[in-house]
Amino acid sequence: MENEESTSYLSTGELSKILNVSVRTIRYYDQIGLVQPSKKAAGGKRYYSKEDILKLQKIILLKSLNLSLEDSRSILAEQSMSAVLLAHQSLLSEKMEHLTNSLKHTQSLLNLLDLKETLHWEELIFLVANAEKERDWNHYFSIEQQSHLKSQLPKLESGDKTTKKWINMIKRIELCLEKGVSPISLEGQIILEDVDILSGETFGDNPELVEVFWEVRKSPEESRELGLYPISPAIIDFLEMAAKKDIPSN
Repeated sequence: MENEESTSYLSTGELSKILNVSVRTIRYYDQIGLVQPSKKAAGGKRYYSKEDILKLQKIILLKSLNLSLEDSRSILAEQSMSAVLLAHQSLLSEKMEHLTNSLKHTQSLLNLLDLKETLHWEELIFLVANAEKERDWNHYFSIEQQSHLKSQLPKLESGDKTTKKWINMIKRIELCLEKGVSPISLEGQIILEDVDILSGETFGDNPELVEVFWEVRKSPEESRELGLYPISPAIIDFLEMAAKKDIPSN
């Protein structure tokens, strides 16, 4: 009898090996009435039909989508394929969002490391914890200005060329400060000219926006409040002193 049964059905042990699911899990699904064997031998041995096996495969699939057993039970009762696909779509969207945020955090850290050469754990924790906070820009900029800035400003989480240009500009000024190069020197004036060129690329022909934004950037507190990388006062002083130099006309 058992040989006849085994040709059409699978025992718990056989099913466990084929589907790579523990015997304990299969028995648990049986106990809670989720997937029960179609036949039981006199000695208590359980046999699963093709329909039972398919049902168990469905449960395994739904479990891989992070659905609870109760949700899986409901979906199986409804026989709704759209529910399965929607659940799968939702899970993929969550994973994509998580990966996108992880990539942004990593790029931000790489850019910060490029700027500072050394990072401390406290800075990393602060950056990641505050990356998703909502920022209130209404106190500083008009709606039109906000729209322009949010689309054009270089971002730490970006690996684009504009962000890299600004990072390199800051590093050039830091090198000048380390070497004691004067802001009114030829090198200081070339840096100022390059800053003006970059500002034009970022802000366009809008000197009012440049002035308002520069006032915000001079404040480390306001920069942090808006989620912007704070520029050190020494760099700001360098640029302001370079801008005050009277360049004689030819």
